[in-house]
Formats: sequence, C-alpha cells, structure tokens
Amino acid sequence: MIGQDVGIDLGTATVLVYVKGKGIVLKEPSVVAIDKVNNKVLAVGEEARRMVGRTPNNIVAIRPLRDGVISDYETTEKMIKYFLTRVIKSSVFKPRVIICVPSGVTEVEEMAVEEAAKNAGAKYVGLIEEPKAAAIGAGIDIMKPNGNIVVDVGGGTTDIAVLSLGEVVLSDSIKLAGDKFDESIVKYIRREYSMLIGERTAENIKQQIGCVYEQPEITTMIIKGRCLLTGLPKSIEINSKEIMQPLQECAFSIIDALHGVLERTPPELVGDIYQNGVVMTGGGALVRGFDKLISSKIGISTRVADDAVSCVAIGTGKSLDYIDKMENSDASLFARSKRKY
Repeated sequence: MIGQDVGIDLGTATVLVYVKGKGIVLKEPSVVAIDKVNNKVLAVGEEARRMVGRTPNNIVAIRPLRDGVISDYETTEKMIKYFLTRVIKSSVFKPRVIICVPSGVTEVEEMAVEEAAKNAGAKYVGLIEEPKAAAIGAGIDIMKPNGNIVVDVGGGTTDIAVLSLGEVVLSDSIKLAGDKFDESIVKYIRREYSMLIGERTAENIKQQIGCVYEQPEITTMIIKGRCLLTGLPKSIEINSKEIMQPLQECAFSIIDALHGVLERTPPELVGDIYQNGVVMTGGGALVRGFDKLISSKIGISTRVADDAVSCVAIGTGKSLDYIDKMENSDASLFARSKRKY
C-alpha cells in the first residue's frame, strides 16, 4: 500500500502520533493559538501551550477537545492537519489513519472525529476505543478468553473497560480525569488561600507534589498567583499532604465508577480480574499513590503500566497491523467503526 499508516491518540491534554515502522514520532499538547482578527493559526502544540494565559486580546489559545471529544471542530481539524503535515513528508499520497476515542462517545461525536481527520488529509479513518488501545499498549493479550480490566485516566475522560476475546465486554466512561484534578487544585487554593492560580500552575502542583495516598515524606513547593483580596501578586508554600484532600475527591469518583463496572461484570470474568489485577494507564494514573488507593478500596491488586502516558498511542499504533483488513472488510479486530473517503 502506497502511503503511510498513522495512529493518533487524540487526547484532551496531549496528542501523540504513531507512524507504522517508526513508533511514536510526535508528542505535543492539544493546544492551538489563533489570531482572532484573521482566524490564522499562529502556533500549535508546545509553542501554543506556552501562550496560555499570556496572550493579547487578539490572540486566543484554544484547547479544541474537551472531555475527550471535539468542542471546536474547525480548530481540531487544523490541529490534526498540522500534526499530519509534520509527520508525513510526502504530500502526494494521503495517509491511512486510526484514531482512538473514549468508549462512551456518541455516533455524532465519532463522525466529527472522522470528518475532521478526513478534511485534514486522511485517505481512510478508523476508530479504536481508548481502553482497548490502552490494554494493547500495556502489553495485555486481549485476544485470550481471559478477563482483564483497564482504567485509562486521560486528560478529559477516564475510561474503564473489561476486555476478553478481543472485545470490550462492558465499560464506563466518565468526564472526570486529569483536567478535573487540576480544577480541584485551583478551587482549593482559591478557597484556602484566597489566591487565584492558572491551569498550568495547577498542573505543575499535581505533577510535582500531588498525591492521593499517604506518602512516606511530605514534600513542599512555592507557588505564585494573584491575591483575590488585594489584586496583587502573591507567593505561598504548600505541601503534598494538604493537596491530597482535593485530589482524593476526584480519585474517589473514579473508584466509584470502577466499582460500578465490577458490580456488572460476569462472575467468571471477576475471578480473572482478581487474579490478573487492575491495570492503570494515562497521565492521570501517575498521580502518586493512585494505584495503592484503588487496591485499598476494592481489594484487588493494581499496577500502573510501564510508559502509562504512551499506552494508548502504542496500542493505536499496533492496531495499524490490521488496517488492511479494517479498510477492506466490514469486520475488524480492533476498530470501533470505519469510514472510507
């Protein structure tokens, strides 16, 4: 087949692009900076992310995906086109693309993703569910008659799925993940210190000292923001123990959703899951102690997959091995749906 095959993890926070034969070749924030005067794209990815909160009135930094789905169709199309152009050097042959989507997306949302990729230059677009891609990327053999459960904590959604014989037996997708962790930190700092911080500062707090389970040592960091009482710049020191409270509120909601999936899982598969354990993927899984918190609440061993952030992209990339069958047949081992242009 002439042309390249590309797998895209179109995440709310980060886009990862996998090219068949090369692996992951691009990892950039899902941000686009646009000049509102002429609707021109000024920057995409990391360069655009650095503009968040620092742009003049005529420039807006947009995150075109919210809660795992497209919230700004036109900007998403421009972002996909930009990333495809960066990884595909030839403009003659259009690539075939597989994109991962949350397990709970509607048919309309699926069509929006497919249309955006088509208009960005894809010859063929297939979709794969995020938890299925995450499981493949984590090294789980999902084709066996053995139950496994994956908790993929992304930026906009957390996808929980029980898999067996290559299919999702049952799943749940909740719009609560890394972004909500950040929002909870912003609200906590506002409430406890009367100080306003930006989303980038909240993300740094989560990554550097954030935890949801008691840690051996208490870590601290100094943050800066704006005092809500005086309107002036303010600097404070916070520690990991106090930040655990707002982060746990989000973590417990995810655990409740996991518990709900387990309650609906057939007994035979529950036995498999008890033996195999829970596998966590996605950037949100890296919050310190999240795996231990889950183990303590549901009584099943839980581990964070190696290279958790890239699992979905790796799994999407591996599904490219079946793209010929997906493109030429109504049946597919991995794709949620398919559409040829």
